[in-house]
Amino acid sequence: MAVEAAADGGLGLEHAVALLAAAVVAAPLFRRVGLGSVLGYLAAGLLIGPYGIRLFGDPESILHVAEFGVVMFLFLIGLEMRPSKLWALRKEIFGLGLAQVVACGVLLSLVGIAAGLPPSAAVIGAMGFVLSSTAVIMKMLDDTGETSSPAGQRAVSILLLEDLAIVPLLAGVAVLASLMGVQEETRPAWQSIGIALASLAAVVAVGKWALNPLFAILARSGAREVMTAAALLVVLGAALFMQWGGLSMAMGAFLAGVLLSDSTFRHQLEADVEPFRGILLALFFISVGMSLNLTIVVDQWQLIVGGVLAFMVVKAAGIYGIARLFKANHRESIQRAAQFAQGGEFAFVLYAAAVAAGVMAGEIAAAMTAIVIISMALTPLVVLILHRLTPAPEISHDGVEEAANLNGRVLFIGFGRFAQVVSQALLARGVDVSLIETDVEMIQAAGKFGFKVYYGDGTRLDVLRASGAQTAEAILVCVDKPEVADRIVALAKSEFPHAKLFVRAFDRGHVLRLISAGVDYQIRELFESAIMFGGAVLRELGFTELEAAETLEEVRDRDAARLELQVAGGLEAGRSLIRGNMATPQPAPLVTPRKKAQALNEEAAEAIGDAPN
Repeated sequence: MAVEAAADGGLGLEHAVALLAAAVVAAPLFRRVGLGSVLGYLAAGLLIGPYGIRLFGDPESILHVAEFGVVMFLFLIGLEMRPSKLWALRKEIFGLGLAQVVACGVLLSLVGIAAGLPPSAAVIGAMGFVLSSTAVIMKMLDDTGETSSPAGQRAVSILLLEDLAIVPLLAGVAVLASLMGVQEETRPAWQSIGIALASLAAVVAVGKWALNPLFAILARSGAREVMTAAALLVVLGAALFMQWGGLSMAMGAFLAGVLLSDSTFRHQLEADVEPFRGILLALFFISVGMSLNLTIVVDQWQLIVGGVLAFMVVKAAGIYGIARLFKANHRESIQRAAQFAQGGEFAFVLYAAAVAAGVMAGEIAAAMTAIVIISMALTPLVVLILHRLTPAPEISHDGVEEAANLNGRVLFIGFGRFAQVVSQALLARGVDVSLIETDVEMIQAAGKFGFKVYYGDGTRLDVLRASGAQTAEAILVCVDKPEVADRIVALAKSEFPHAKLFVRAFDRGHVLRLISAGVDYQIRELFESAIMFGGAVLRELGFTELEAAETLEEVRDRDAARLELQVAGGLEAGRSLIRGNMATPQPAPLVTPRKKAQALNEEAAEAIGDAPN
């Protein structure tokens, strides 16, 4: 029944269960053995697809839905790329990215011609393979935490250029079909480019002048589900509009994210879209695995294997050469070559358009599609092997000791500016502290000011044991990155439940996660300093010391009350407690403990005055 339903294009409950089960089992299993979740999803798709145990007969129907995972992934990346930051990368996008696409396109076209393909098919096959998989590369960068690194930003720049390249490539297919006489009525190339630019301008205009007012109106409604629906509408609407203009859906979603990166609703949007992104991206990789035609692979295995090796090796060589030409060091160049030495999802679009236009035979397109899918599956393995063969250059540990047999009463994990200030109160009272940090330069600098800091990664259980976490009364998590703090908290709660857990929080969203995890104390890293800053301004403006103190107390109490509401109702709860400077009703004054005590004293005084003598 399941096979028949899948073959007819319908998806029932049993298919949803099969997809979720495949994702839940494959990702942890492959990550545990060090192969990465992407390869796990691809293998799961191959297993349950039409060339495995045949739970599904039409992977295309799933692929069309799962592509939204890539779309949402690019939207989240866009939220991290402010317009100023994107403008700063313009040289990498149109310099490095364009050079890589052109150089690799020429090299791979020559490979196709040498293999005996018709020139038109060789060029189209090569350009399809040049467009690397945005989903695969971004997932690998995300898993390793390299997205925001300089090398990661250059990789993102290249991917953006490749997304843009699909427009002239599709227009080129139409022009080629017209020149070959296989398609008479085609849209002129200038018209396709014009429509693409118009759609781009429309999305930018809507994002710049309409989105923030829209979200402000919806936020005032107080309906959380409406905000979630609006977030999905923005992502999918931008993707659809760009697709209508001939651009990629991923490019539209990325642009929407960039335009909202400065919005006050950025963190809420990120929280709303993230769950959908994760599951749909997993389904995308599973559906790609299903699409691998094993019949073609078996029948033409020599051609397929040879094509995969030739295209990946030649493309990697071209990428390495361009990277070195643009002043990248050897390690970054070889890493980029490994990451990008595969075809991507845009190849499927280009090959389908070429077959429809009559400039590429269906058999060649099917073989090239198989080559692309296999290359996508091999990429995580290639990167893993390269990572093990070329370990990161060792940082000088001169004067730095690794954590071992520490037994301080309090364990600091991370010793940057925040932790250094915290330590002063404890050291003033003679509290014995143990300090670990992963930044060697920070350790060496702290040593010059009288701090003994040990090298240790707090996300590793063996390091925590060596640092004395099992005997420490309190563990202070003072690291910069909230995701790292979350991992340390989970580990400490599981392995060292006796220790009190104090955590530096990044923002309100991080605070809510920490409260849910059950930490003993958390504070936003800038909260108290900002409170004191505001108090100093009030006093300088002429308000009395008492007035400033009462105001700061009210701000703290109002923030605490809002946080209580958010714990129960999510980030949007408690919005009425925020004071704004727009012409909207202001929240009523909050009765602080100081004011409550003052009122009681006044009532007592009145009662004494009214009492009979």
